[in-house]
Amino acid sequence: MKISNILDHIDSGYMALPEFQRGFVWNREQVRGLFYSLYRRHPVGGLLVWATEAKSAAYRGTGSLAPGIVKLLLDGQQRMTSLYGVVRGRPPQFFDGDERSITGLRFHLDQETFEFFQPAKMRGDPLWVDVSELIRNGTDGVDEATRNLAEPNRYFGRLLRLLGITERELHVEEVTGKDKTVDVVVDIFNRVNSGGTKLSKGDLALARICADWPDGRNAMKAQLKTWRDQGYDFTLDWLLRSVNTVLTGEARFSHLQNLSAAEVQDGLRRATKQVDKCLNMIAGRLGLDHDRVLFGRFALPVMVRYLDRKGHLSPRDWDRLLLWFSEAGMWGRFSGSTESALDQSLAALDGAMDGIGAILTELRRWSGNRRVEPDDFNGWSLGARFYPVLYMLTRMGEARDWGSGLPLRKGHLGTMSRPELHHIFPKAKLYGCAHHYGRPEVNALANYCLQSKETNLWIGYRLPEEYLPEVENRNPGALASQWIPQDPELWKLENYLDFLDARRTLLAKEANRRFDELLHGESELLDESATEFKLDVAARDLITTEVTPADDVDTDSEEAQIAAINHWLETRRLPRGLVGFELADQATGTQLAMIDLAWPEGLQVGLSAPVAVLLNEPPEVLSIASASGYRCFTTSDAFRTYVEAEIEGMDVAVATSE
Repeated sequence: MKISNILDHIDSGYMALPEFQRGFVWNREQVRGLFYSLYRRHPVGGLLVWATEAKSAAYRGTGSLAPGIVKLLLDGQQRMTSLYGVVRGRPPQFFDGDERSITGLRFHLDQETFEFFQPAKMRGDPLWVDVSELIRNGTDGVDEATRNLAEPNRYFGRLLRLLGITERELHVEEVTGKDKTVDVVVDIFNRVNSGGTKLSKGDLALARICADWPDGRNAMKAQLKTWRDQGYDFTLDWLLRSVNTVLTGEARFSHLQNLSAAEVQDGLRRATKQVDKCLNMIAGRLGLDHDRVLFGRFALPVMVRYLDRKGHLSPRDWDRLLLWFSEAGMWGRFSGSTESALDQSLAALDGAMDGIGAILTELRRWSGNRRVEPDDFNGWSLGARFYPVLYMLTRMGEARDWGSGLPLRKGHLGTMSRPELHHIFPKAKLYGCAHHYGRPEVNALANYCLQSKETNLWIGYRLPEEYLPEVENRNPGALASQWIPQDPELWKLENYLDFLDARRTLLAKEANRRFDELLHGESELLDESATEFKLDVAARDLITTEVTPADDVDTDSEEAQIAAINHWLETRRLPRGLVGFELADQATGTQLAMIDLAWPEGLQVGLSAPVAVLLNEPPEVLSIASASGYRCFTTSDAFRTYVEAEIEGMDVAVATSE
C-alpha cells in the first residue's frame, strides 16, 4: 500500500492505533533517519495491522473510526506517526508524545541531508526546503522551492524524489479472524516486538478500561502530572494498582476487567483522595517529603485500600500504619514479586478486625520480626535502602543544624535554605589520606548527615576533629542530635572506620526507638486534626525538600557527572536516568546492587536494552548489572558516545519492529 493511501486511511478512520499501544517514543534523530532511508529508497520494513470490527475496537485518540472493518497498527506506529507528522505538518489524532520530534523537518538540496529547523542556520537560505510544505503543495511546492534558486534544473530531480516519498509502497500484513481477541492480539504484538519492551498486564487492563472510558488514560496521566509537580514520580501501572485495590481488594489487574467505566472513574477519584492523604501524612509525620526518599511506594496501594474502607483514623492507628509503611520499605517487602506480596498483605488486611495489626504481623513474619541492626546502615550512596531511614530519622526527630542550631524538621529552615548532604569526614580528605579508602567507605551512610547550605560552607573541607568541637561550643547537644559519637578520638582521620561503626550503632538505636514510638503511639502523637489533610501545593512548598550536594563545598565529581548526564539528555529530548536505582532480585526483593544512573526500560522504550552508568564501581557490581541484562558504561564519555551512535543514530532502515 502506498504511504499516501495509509495516511489517508488514518485521516478517514480506517486505520488507527489500538488502545494498548504505548505513546510515540522516537526522537528527532530517528525521524530524520527514517526520511533519509525513504529518500534513498532504502527498505524501511512493512506494517502489521489487526483487522477488526470498528464497533468493538478499542483505539487511541479522540477521533472516530470508520464503519465496518478497521485496521489497528500493531507494528509500525513509530514510522507511521513520523510520516504523518512530517507529511501533514501536524501529529495524528492518536499522538501521545513530543510534537517537536515530528515538526520542522528540512531538506538541504545541495547536501541532500535532513535536519530539523534551526533559525540562525537556515532562515533565508533557499537550499533548505520545508519538507512538510513541499509535500503538502505537491508540484506547486516544487515550483515554489526552485523559484529563488540560481540553478533550479540542478535540484529539480531531487525535489521530485523527495516528493515521491509518499508514493513508496509498504507491505501491510494483516492479523484477522474472529478468534483474534485482545488477549491473542497482545500476545502477537509482544512476540513481534520481542526485542523491545513487552506490554505489561497494566497496559492490557488500561486498554480494556479505555474501551469504555476513552479519556481514562488522559485522566490518569493528568493526575500523575499533578503528583510529579509536587515531587513524586509514579507510573500508570502504579496508579492503576491503587485503583484496583480500592475497587476489588486485589492486586491482579484481571479483577478490573468486569468493572464498568463509571466504577473505574469512581475508583480513580477515591484512590487519588487516599494517596494524597497518605503522602501528606508520610511527609508530615515521617519527613519523607519527596520521591527520592519515598522508599515504600508499592506499599501505598495497601494503605489506600485500608483508608478507603476505614475513613477516619485515630492518631494511634496512623502511627501504626506509618510504621508498617516504613518497615515494608526498609525490608524491601514489595521489591520483588509485587503482585503476590500485595495480595498477601491485602488478604491479611481484609480478613481481620484489626487490619493494621494483621498486616504488621504478616510483614514481621515475612521479615523474621527483625529489629534494625547497626549492620543495616552498612550501605553506601544515596541509593542505599537505608538512606531514606537516615533521612526520616533526621526529619522526624530533634536533629539540629550544626551552624544555626535550628531543627531540621519541616519548614524550620525556610524555603530558601534547604538542607544539603554533608560528609562528616570530607571526601577529599578520605580519598587523599594514607589509608586509601574506596568509594564504599567514603560514601558510607554513616558518614552522611544533613545541614543547611550556610553550615556546609562554614564547615568547608575541615576534618571533624577541627570543627566538631566548635559545633558543640556554639550549639550544645547538636552533635548528639545527629547521632555523632561523643569520643573525640573517633573524630580523627586514622579512626574513621571506628567512627562509622560507632555511629551505625547510634543510628540503629535511634531507629528502633522511633519505630517503637510509632508502634505504641504513647507520645508525640498527631492531633486529631492532623489526620484530615488536603493536598495543597503552596503548603507543600514549606515541607518538600530536595536534598542536593552543595555546589561550592565538597561536591562529589561523580554526582556532578550524573547531574550533567541528565541535563545533557534533556537537551536532546531523551529521558533522564533514575539516580541511585536499586537493582533487586525480582523473586525475593533482595537488593543486588545500586546503580548510579539507570534506564530499566532503555533510553528508547521498546527499542533499546536497559542501560546503566556505573562510575568507579567494583567489578562485582558491573557483573551483577550485566547479568541482569543492563548495558553498562563506566564513564560519561562512553555513555554519550553510545547515545549519539546507537540511540540518535539508530539505523531506522533495518528497524522493522517497534
